[in-house]
Amino acid sequence: MPDAPARLILILGDQLSPDLSALKQGDPARDVILMAEVSAEATYVKHHKKKIAFLFAAMRHRAAELQAAGWQVRYARLDDPENSGTLPSEVARAMADFNCADVLMTEPGEYRLKAALTDWAADTGTTLDMLPDDRFLSDHAQFQAWAAGRKQLRMEYFYRDMRRQTGLLMAGDQPEGGQWNYDAENRKPAKGDLFMPHPLQFAPDEITAEVLDLVADQFDDHFGTLTPFWFAVTRDQALAALDHFADTALPLFGDYQDAMLTGEAFLYHSVLAQYLNAGLLTPMEICRRVERAYYDGHAPLNAVEGYIRQIIGWREYVRGIYWLKMPGYTAENALGAQRPLPQYYWSGQTDMACMKSAITQTQEEAYAHHIQRLMVTGNFALLAGVDPHEVHEWYLAVYADAYEWVEAPNVIGMSQFADGGLLGSKPYAASGNYIHKMSDHCGSCRYNVRHKTGPQACPFNPLYWDFLIRNRDTLGKNPRLGHPYRTWDRMSAEKQQDYLTSAAKVLDRIETL
Repeated sequence: MPDAPARLILILGDQLSPDLSALKQGDPARDVILMAEVSAEATYVKHHKKKIAFLFAAMRHRAAELQAAGWQVRYARLDDPENSGTLPSEVARAMADFNCADVLMTEPGEYRLKAALTDWAADTGTTLDMLPDDRFLSDHAQFQAWAAGRKQLRMEYFYRDMRRQTGLLMAGDQPEGGQWNYDAENRKPAKGDLFMPHPLQFAPDEITAEVLDLVADQFDDHFGTLTPFWFAVTRDQALAALDHFADTALPLFGDYQDAMLTGEAFLYHSVLAQYLNAGLLTPMEICRRVERAYYDGHAPLNAVEGYIRQIIGWREYVRGIYWLKMPGYTAENALGAQRPLPQYYWSGQTDMACMKSAITQTQEEAYAHHIQRLMVTGNFALLAGVDPHEVHEWYLAVYADAYEWVEAPNVIGMSQFADGGLLGSKPYAASGNYIHKMSDHCGSCRYNVRHKTGPQACPFNPLYWDFLIRNRDTLGKNPRLGHPYRTWDRMSAEKQQDYLTSAAKVLDRIETL
C-alpha cells in the first residue's frame, strides 16, 4: 500500500505544550509541523514589544525542541521574504511545499483566529481537523452544561465544582480547612519595608537575542520597552520560575495579593500567567506544586487557596464565559460608555500617581497585577465612561499574558461591567479611598485623596459619584449598590451639585489630568 500523504500540523504561538492534543495524534514519520511568525498576529492590536519577543523566542525554542525530537518542522520567520503575513496563507504555502493533504491542529484560544482558519478551510476545500484544547480542565460542553438554566453565572460556585473535580485542597468531600474561600484574609496593604522577592530572571541566549533584534527593527512603534528582557522562553526555564515562586513568594502571596507599592512591580505575585497561557506550564502542575507547599508546611492555606482559585476557578471560568458568549461579547456596552481612551494610557504621562505607576510599570514589564488592572486603570476607565471596546483592546495589547479568551471577560465583564452583570454582581467602581488604603501612591500624588471636590481633589472621588448618578437608571436597583445610592440621597442638594460640577470639570480636562 502507498504511504499515507503528509499531513500538516499547525502549532500556534500559545500552544507550546509538550502534550498538545494535535501532537498526540501526529506521526513524526510522515507529518510536518508548521509554526509561523506572522505580522497579522503581531499587529491586529499593537502588542507590547516584550510580548511579541517572548512569543517569538519561545516559539523558536520550541521548534528546535521538536526538531531534536525527530519532527519535521517548517518554521516561518517574520523576516523570511516569502512569509505571506497571515496564518491561513502560511498554511497554504506549507501545504503546497510539502504536498500535504490536510491540516491537523488544536483549537485556537481566540474566536477570531478560529473563525479565520475555519473560513479559509471552507473556502479552499481543505480538510481541517481541529481538536479540542484539553490543556484546560473544563471543556466547552462541561461549562455550557454548568451554565444552563442559571440566572447568574457566579464564579464561586463553578470554582467549588472544579475543586471537587480536581481534588485540589480537598479533605474527602470537604474543602481543606473547612471553607472554600479565604479571600477575606488576603487584603492587607503592603509596607515598603517588606522583603520583596523578584520573579526568576533569565539572560537572553543567542536565539532570544536574535528575536530581540528583529522586534526592535520591525515593531519599534509598538507600546512598551523591549529591554531589559528577562522572561523564561523554554519549558525548563518556566518550571524553574514556578519553583522559585513557590519557594520565595508564595508564603506571603495571599496576605498581600491586593497591595500596591510604588516602585515594586511584582510584590509576592508569581508572574507565571504568560508562561501558563502560552503553554510552557500546565494548570495542574502549577496547582500541584503550590498545593504541595501547603502540605509541606511551607505556605499558609490562605495563600495557596487564593492562588489555586485564580487558576482552576477564575481562569477556567472566564474561558467558559468567553466561548459561551462569543461572537459579540467584545462589543457589549451595557452602560453606553463612549469616551475615547485617554492618551496617557499609552504614554504614562499623567499627574495621577496611581495611574502613572501602573501604566509606567506596564510599559516596562508588560505586566501589572490584578488590582492594578482592575482598581486603577480599569476603575478609572469605568468611572470616566471610556468606550469598553477601546479599553479591551488596550489590555489585549499591553500585557504579555493577554489573549482575548482571558482578557475580554476580565475587561468587558469584570472591569467595565459592559456585559450588564453577566460576570460580576456589581461594577468594580471605587473612589480614591480604596487606592489610598491599598497603596502608597496617594502620598506622592499632586492630587489630594482627602479632597472630595475641587481642583486639588483626587479625580477618582467626584468621578465615582458621577458614575453612579449618570448610570442610575441601569444600576439603581442593584442590591449591592443600595448603600452608596442611599448615601447620595441623604446628601444636600448643594453637596450633590458640587460633586457633579467637579466631575464635569475633570472630564472636560481628562487628557491633561
